[in-house]
Amino acid sequence: MALMLRNAHVIDPQVGLNQVCDILIRDGRIVELGKDLVLPKGIERDLKGKIVVPGLVDVHVHLREPGYEYKEDIASGTRAAAHGGFTGVCAMPNTQPTTDNATVVEYVQAQAAKVGKCRVYPSGACTVGLKGETLAEIGDMVAHGAVAFTDDGRGVQDSGMMRRVMDYARPFGKVVMSHCQDEALVGKGQINEGAVSTKLGLQGWPAAGEELQIQRDIELSRLTGCPIHIQHISSARGLEMVRRGKADGIQVTCEVTPHHLFLDETNIGPEYNANLKVNPPLRTAEDRAALVQGLLDGTIDCIVTDHAPHAAHEKDREFEQAPFGMTGIETVLGAMLTNLVRPGVISWERLVELMAVNPRAILRLEPVKLEPGSVADLTVIDPDLEWDVLEQDFLSKSKNCGFTGAHFVGKATHVYVGGYATMEEGEIVE
Repeated sequence: MALMLRNAHVIDPQVGLNQVCDILIRDGRIVELGKDLVLPKGIERDLKGKIVVPGLVDVHVHLREPGYEYKEDIASGTRAAAHGGFTGVCAMPNTQPTTDNATVVEYVQAQAAKVGKCRVYPSGACTVGLKGETLAEIGDMVAHGAVAFTDDGRGVQDSGMMRRVMDYARPFGKVVMSHCQDEALVGKGQINEGAVSTKLGLQGWPAAGEELQIQRDIELSRLTGCPIHIQHISSARGLEMVRRGKADGIQVTCEVTPHHLFLDETNIGPEYNANLKVNPPLRTAEDRAALVQGLLDGTIDCIVTDHAPHAAHEKDREFEQAPFGMTGIETVLGAMLTNLVRPGVISWERLVELMAVNPRAILRLEPVKLEPGSVADLTVIDPDLEWDVLEQDFLSKSKNCGFTGAHFVGKATHVYVGGYATMEEGEIVE
């Protein structure tokens, strides 16, 4: 199939592009970029006023299937991802059964191929059942398509076991993604430990419960030579540890979520909104400012959502009883454009690095570039489209979003995966 995207404002820092041109796509790959290109036969789309970037990838998404399909499934989760502008997501392994063997990896891939609206890259568990006791079948999962390994949702508590995981993952060239949470220290913590937790009468979750494992895993990366990726970093001190690790030449990368960038503990008020109960918790305003600085100086490598769907009845409980997590895959692009790109805090090029270039590099995926020969995974954005975050507009099965009611400017309108549209004019292509 041939596709011509005309009058697109293309931005790709990988190849130094920031200009208006046409893009010719054939058989799933970009054939040519230039002015007034000719397409004898095929489909044409006029993208005047819109921006085209390499397709966005989220390396931290909970699709919930298998086992928790009442919260989300691969069909609904990838529809939500495409609606948010994504061409690919990395699925977390805390499913039921756990994605800790090749059979479940193959199941996720098969379901994604059948019903998916974006690419799905399965991650495998580090340990069997996320229990931290027995090493999972890392080699077998790699052979069947696992792109990374993590015990996300808990984290590996035992340092010796984490070293073993990294020793096994390194020869396969796979990154270990670390959920940093010292369970003995965090205990039954609900929100960040400090004045707000005291005021609201909620058990505190000290930032040290995250930071101790960040430092541990950076040192284990130094010891083993295995690349380590710190998930959903939330504190200034944790970020400084990553910064020092990078300076020392350690293969450490890290990610941040929009809720840790744009919300903090003071957003949790006496209404006890359980949609703001996340793991790790929202930290202080000072931590939030430090995370933005980490985007500017390059310490933070990518933006993720940690999209964590929960059913309404699960979140509609007392704060202490509600599960951790919020959705975000349909709102992250709008949040980034509104809060950082439009005010000039970061450039469009930096946004592309954070949401398209670096995520692929972390997962060791084939790069996607706006140049001839590249796979045509593309995200099209209307930078001036104003919209409100409303529950009825979500394609995710779950509505537990911390940004509901926000007003954003900028939204994805088209998504192309391998040259085929999965979303056009804001509507999913069936």
